[in-house]
Amino acid sequence: MTIKDIEAAASRLQGVIHPTAVSSSRTFSEMAGASIYLKCENLQKTGSFKVRGAYNKIAKLRDQGGVTAVVASSAGNHAQGVAYSATQLGMESTIVMPRSTPIAKVAATEGYGAKVLLYGSCYDDAYHKAMEIQKEAGAVFVHPFDDEDVIAGQGTIALEIFHDLPTVDTVLIPAGGGGLLAGMAFYIKQINPRVRVVGVQAQGADPIAQSFHGETYLSTVHAATIADGIAVKTPGITTVEMIREYVDDMVTVSDNEIAEAILLLLERTKMVVEPAGAAALAAAINKKAGLDGQKTLCVLSGGNVDVSFIHKIVEKGLVARGRQMKMRTVMPDVPGSLQRFSAVVAGCGANIIQVQYDRLSTGLSLDEVILHTVSEVSGPAHAGQLVKELEEAGYRVSLES
Repeated sequence: MTIKDIEAAASRLQGVIHPTAVSSSRTFSEMAGASIYLKCENLQKTGSFKVRGAYNKIAKLRDQGGVTAVVASSAGNHAQGVAYSATQLGMESTIVMPRSTPIAKVAATEGYGAKVLLYGSCYDDAYHKAMEIQKEAGAVFVHPFDDEDVIAGQGTIALEIFHDLPTVDTVLIPAGGGGLLAGMAFYIKQINPRVRVVGVQAQGADPIAQSFHGETYLSTVHAATIADGIAVKTPGITTVEMIREYVDDMVTVSDNEIAEAILLLLERTKMVVEPAGAAALAAAINKKAGLDGQKTLCVLSGGNVDVSFIHKIVEKGLVARGRQMKMRTVMPDVPGSLQRFSAVVAGCGANIIQVQYDRLSTGLSLDEVILHTVSEVSGPAHAGQLVKELEEAGYRVSLES
């Protein structure tokens, strides 16, 4: 791959995709101890950066001639990118998705013009079925990341960044299979090697980070994270080779840190960003990347979050931010105990939003009960004050995660 491949991809994409904004954030800058800028691919057509690589690949196939249909496997953003691109370019597309895929994502993919086949319980099942269809129908398989044309399409984001923020010092980029990170890192290092490139993975799905630091290609047995867009067990061979050559560092973030970033983006920027898309910002505000006052750009890679799932992410973010606290309190199992407990909580200015009794745990005497509560507080200091006042009132309190 060469710089000309990425520039050619940018030409193909002109007038097709949205020129997504680069915005600054004082709030996130203060939290990160750096000048933070956001590249808002969550506002991209189809809701993520994936349309860039898919369109570039399919446009090249059309120009070469002889191809009338494509097939792909995906549970999310790649599916929509391929469906949209194929329809725009006059090709048929078949997308194989796991049966567990949310109805909204299936409907969105069909809405972009694809034929959707639900098959298997996971991505690997869907992938193998897609390869069968590809052979039977004579279609071309569009890989979500391990393809140079796809990588070149994703790399066009870096071209836009240099146009909008030419003095950038560090770029933080989320990684799952590695196509986005590989394409952007390649272009950045060709244009300005001084710019530092840091890849970000979820702690529960970090094969690229392990491959990078272990200096050998690795895959993982499990991928467990709320960031389903980067929950990849087997990254691309091509992408990992490029990442090891052009990326300066790889870091990981926890699900709580990702959820915290999503909540902050909702509150401070009024933007909906999916868990994978918030990973780069999570690394910045939790000071994982050694930014130290640098002009830093975080790629918000997508915004396709399932609305039936977002409330769980928000609740997780509230706990991570110290805005909700879960407590376990042992108290006498007699009338009035809950009222007295509630009075202390109310007197401290907190609000109980969930209560659960437990009379069956071992270690309890017959006249005791464990009260599990979730309370709204204004922050960690307020939570600490509440615990102090409850203990002064004679309650045994322990925090729960």
